[in-house]
Amino acid sequence: MRHDHDIVEHAWHHHHEIPQAPGDFRRALGCFATGVTVVTTVDGDGRRIGLTANSFSSVSIDPPLILWSLARRSPSLSAFEHCRFFAVNVLAGSQQAICTRFATPIDDRFSGVDTVDGQGGVPLISGALAQFECENEIVHAGGDHAIFIGRVNRFRWREQVPLVFCMGALRELDTNRQER
Repeated sequence: MRHDHDIVEHAWHHHHEIPQAPGDFRRALGCFATGVTVVTTVDGDGRRIGLTANSFSSVSIDPPLILWSLARRSPSLSAFEHCRFFAVNVLAGSQQAICTRFATPIDDRFSGVDTVDGQGGVPLISGALAQFECENEIVHAGGDHAIFIGRVNRFRWREQVPLVFCMGALRELDTNRQER
């Protein structure tokens, strides 16, 4: 197979070598569509903590492990680093308002949001597409982020349209399947 470097390079909208502006790197990463989650816990004083995150992924099936990451500058970092349990709530397409609420710096993100208590009193967001109740297994340093690995103790899911984030915008994924 013949590869012509000049032809291939002209197909790219933007092409950058590292290092580049962080905004360009972020825009390139934004081409990868992700689900949207709200990660929740309770701090040492029993306060409910939650934030929107799209950096969620499976790590292992056996044992069941997941990961997510949080910016080291986040005011919630200490609560998550020191918690025993946390939950990852995968948001449904109808939960855009919840996504926005937990991404906004306000005093009580849980006000007006229906929750039930999960393992260790960790709040679970009602109506979520999926929920993973986890034990905080390990926290790794990852550049300007902390990477949390959780051992999944309980999980549940439902068949609904997921909320996705792609190209800097929230979107509902069309899950209508056509048989072939």
